[in-house]
Amino acid sequence: MSAAPGDASCESLTGLPSLDALARERLGRLMQEMYEPVLDEPLDPRLAELMQELQQARDQQS
Repeated sequence: MSAAPGDASCESLTGLPSLDALARERLGRLMQEMYEPVLDEPLDPRLAELMQELQQARDQQS
């Protein structure tokens, strides 16, 4: 099955679905617009504490 010229999806050489460069760029922009507000939200204090503990455990292993 081959995609028509200009279609966003097509099959790669492996036979798996893939996106052309234009579709990847558009998808990336849309995802960035969607998730950007989430990055501005404050991190839950308990989650921040757990992440700090994880980092400390990693530092001790090194």
